[in-house]
Amino acid sequence: MEDLLREYLPILIFLGVAIAVAGAAVLASFILARQHPDPEKLSAYECGFEAFDDARSKFDVRYYLVAILFIIFDLEVAFLFPWAVSLGDIGLFGFWSMVVFLGVLTIGFVYEWKKGALEWE
Repeated sequence: MEDLLREYLPILIFLGVAIAVAGAAVLASFILARQHPDPEKLSAYECGFEAFDDARSKFDVRYYLVAILFIIFDLEVAFLFPWAVSLGDIGLFGFWSMVVFLGVLTIGFVYEWKKGALEWE
């Protein structure tokens, strides 16, 4: 067990050095930089002009649909990397199960495309 913990020592040293450097940079910025912001810097900033509408406005449902589709296909890519690495070990069953998985996602993508869910007006 001690050998296993000894293998994590470089990672802990790396994290310690990273936290120390980041803390030193933040502390140095507070010590060396002026801390007297003017009213312009403290004002609300939105594209260079004052906000003119309520921030709780409604979004189009297509925005959420595109976001969900992005997450789905992003997860597909996340599943492809470990599958590609272990393809030699999992054999034909793993290959065909991934083909079925990709087929289902492709059918879903084509369905969404035909329904016009990816069209942005």
